[in-house]
Amino acid sequence: MIVALCALLIAVLGGGVYLARFAEAEGPLAGSALEIDVPEGASSSEIAALLHDQGAVSSRALMAAYLWLSPRTFAPGNHLVDGGATPRELSQLLARSDGRPKVKVTIPEGFTMFAIAERLEKLRIVSRAEFLRIARDPQQLKRLELQGTTKPIESAEGYLFPATYEFPKNCEPVSVLERMVRESNRRWTRIAEDHEPALLALQNELGWSRFEILTLASLVEKEAAVDDERPIIASVFLNRLTRDSFTPKLLQSDPSSAYDCLRRPTEVPSCKGFDGKVTPAMNRDKLNQYSTYTNVGLPPGPIANPGERSLRAVLAPAHTDYLFFVAKGGGRHTFSESLAEHDKAIKR
Repeated sequence: MIVALCALLIAVLGGGVYLARFAEAEGPLAGSALEIDVPEGASSSEIAALLHDQGAVSSRALMAAYLWLSPRTFAPGNHLVDGGATPRELSQLLARSDGRPKVKVTIPEGFTMFAIAERLEKLRIVSRAEFLRIARDPQQLKRLELQGTTKPIESAEGYLFPATYEFPKNCEPVSVLERMVRESNRRWTRIAEDHEPALLALQNELGWSRFEILTLASLVEKEAAVDDERPIIASVFLNRLTRDSFTPKLLQSDPSSAYDCLRRPTEVPSCKGFDGKVTPAMNRDKLNQYSTYTNVGLPPGPIANPGERSLRAVLAPAHTDYLFFVAKGGGRHTFSESLAEHDKAIKR
């Protein structure tokens, strides 16, 4: 009897040691991102089966045993995990527990929401597809009070403030969206207070709200490479929009044409084979809703997420008579007041 009990104790202890080693072993698919859809109320055995089917763990039975011995409440919905995560880390991630690892992500000025989504997925914060889905969800946009002047906006583009953030891995997409919009609102409040007369002038003269200012600031962000040119570039666009003598009021910004190729790649004929470079065909394409060569005025919305310097440039533009600019190298531009001067600058 004593011998049998000792044998049983040894087996249990041995099994516990083996299970502990399994819990700390790196997953089979290190370096790959795995999306796991967890059903509401999923059991430990169901979670183990999901992970095993995705290749995240080597043994379904051991994973089920580990989860059963360390019970957690798993968060339903879409999860993004690293294929090399250990079973212990997987358990933390799927429960979205406070102890899961955190990472810092830097969003540069001028990043589109598509580039942001790719960076978030690379760092295993949230999947690209889920972030883009939530960033275009009308209910979430309404809840966050993101709106245009005359009609509802279609995405959170422009409101995802460029900054460095810290997020736990495998976040809920809505929490990431909320954090970035909250930072955008905080910065905007300060900028608006500093430029209240300019805000009132744009509202009275052009009927602009924050949305239109974000839109123009995003054009400035994508066109400017050096800080001292931001207010000058802003002045060119504003001159084109407000001067009676300048018609038609085409802003002619190449980066804007590129945006519809990110937004609707299969619906704009000229976007076929888009590799990030703007072509004359994209500028001329009447089906390209963001072409500022065929559509007068501002594009339908922001084409990127502008930083504070570009926002301030729109609210405090340089006082110029410039209507044209062309790149001259080194990130700088030649500015011109007339088309004749502009043509000469292009030839130079």
